[in-house]
Amino acid sequence: MIKEYIGLKEINGSLVLLEGVEDAFFEEMVQLRLDDGTVRDGRVVMIEGDKAAVQVFEGTKNMSVLNTSTLLKGKPMELALSPEIVGRVFDGLGRPKDGLGDVFPLCKRNINGTAINPVSRVYPKNYINTGISSIDALTTLIRGQKLPIFSGSGMKHNELAVQIVKQASVADNEDFAIVFAAMGVKNDVADYFRRSFEQANVMNKVTMFLNLSNDPIIERIITPKCALTAAEYLAFECHKNILVILTDMTSYCEALREFSSSKGEIPGRKGYPGYLYSDLAAIYERAGIVEGSKGSVTQIPILTMPNDDITHPIPDLTGFITEGQIVLDRALETGGVYPAVSILMSLSRLMKDGIGKGYTREDHKALSDQLFASYALVQDARSLASVIGEDELSDGDKLLLEFGKAFESKFLSQGENENRTIDETLDLGWSLLSMLPRESLDRVSEELLDEHYKK
Repeated sequence: MIKEYIGLKEINGSLVLLEGVEDAFFEEMVQLRLDDGTVRDGRVVMIEGDKAAVQVFEGTKNMSVLNTSTLLKGKPMELALSPEIVGRVFDGLGRPKDGLGDVFPLCKRNINGTAINPVSRVYPKNYINTGISSIDALTTLIRGQKLPIFSGSGMKHNELAVQIVKQASVADNEDFAIVFAAMGVKNDVADYFRRSFEQANVMNKVTMFLNLSNDPIIERIITPKCALTAAEYLAFECHKNILVILTDMTSYCEALREFSSSKGEIPGRKGYPGYLYSDLAAIYERAGIVEGSKGSVTQIPILTMPNDDITHPIPDLTGFITEGQIVLDRALETGGVYPAVSILMSLSRLMKDGIGKGYTREDHKALSDQLFASYALVQDARSLASVIGEDELSDGDKLLLEFGKAFESKFLSQGENENRTIDETLDLGWSLLSMLPRESLDRVSEELLDEHYKK
């Protein structure tokens, strides 16, 4: 039932408190009309008896405690949806930002979504090709998976995100689109994203949600929910394979911390709310494949680790919820490697079921295992060289160091516009392994060595 109340009990930051409220519900949308006739939107974020706290999207500046009119709309926030949202740019609340007018919706959906019934989930298989060797060969992205990228402040995760958007594709020419959500980014970064997609002529397959650093924090909290609502519609009703890129989840979590503090909630680790885990899970678990639908929702959340600390609550909890991680290494990036993927700290837990014969290539799994094993030995040789000096190493260890340099400069490193096919990536891996003695390649069968090892 729609009800209107006159006056406010209290104003505290971006929160207003109503008293004598009946039948309000959590996440209910609210419209506030000021003395000068301007209208602001908000949502109910806390209820205690007949009191309700409302978060005002545009802030509470110039609001009056006495004369503000508050209208409870009786419904949660909804996003207007139709197939035409592909190729459009929206703000963090799903309002058009590209000057092309409003979306004429075929339906409207609650942005909070609904949990996917575990019984109706289909196990993720088949891969998404990104054209980036370190991801496609060693931490393969599987349709329906959630695979985060752990980066650091100032590193090239934005460039990597743009490259994935430009190059990502699925097999069999199936419908494929990308939902890109940026949270708390500066104006020049937002402009870089839009300009890069337009120059690469991929904007026609991208739906963008942009929340800028000077936008209200409540908008930052809602942005990923809007993006995932759009992705679920395109996947499960329009039957497209959707890749959702969320950057930067650290900005989202910091907004959540500020919001929690303004409500007076007891903080948890490093000041983040105690429900951070469940809040992140509610976002990440919206990825998947539903039985009976040809579409899928795949997620790549990008987060910057404060002080490059992988044990910080945000990457720590994200790692628990998701199916692997891609970790960027600052030392590699300083050495000129792009993308600076630290493969020994990265993994894709669903990779084994979406590669091999019928998906990528029959030798993919064995090659990946051998590259991991050989590169791990490179780190041992480098540690030994730092103690006794490179000249004192055995010939085998010196060969490992040469392999390590070639692996980082030729396999891990590639241009920002370099799109490698899966065959090019795997063939490159074999050519690098051929630098090592055949007898040292103990993760590969003799049949595969006969076929791919080059003396």
